Amino acid sequence: MKPQNNILRKLKGFMLRTMPNMITCREFEGFVVDYLDNELPEKQRSKFELHIRMCKECRQYLDAYQRTIEISRRACSSSDDAVPDDVPDDLVKAILKARKY
Repeated sequence: MKPQNNILRKLKGFMLRTMPNMITCREFEGFVVDYLDNELPEKQRSKFELHIRMCKECRQYLDAYQRTIEISRRACSSSDDAVPDDVPDDLVKAILKARKY
């Protein structure tokens, strides 16, 4: 990483930690699922969306997360083949639960 990028990243981190009504990138990650499920309270949703506008990395993270969900849904819904016997039951249950979304 270039020294200039490192300085900018530290500056952004400081700003995100100290600015009123702002969440950190770590907090952002913790809210992603609730945000996408439309389950964030309005105040947290506003903070989340402010963070998205200000943080390029988190915008990219959210976009990748949404694409992963969509790809997984398409992959899971495109086949009605039987599940092989060697696939663990826990995995099957987790996939079926994810398909509900």
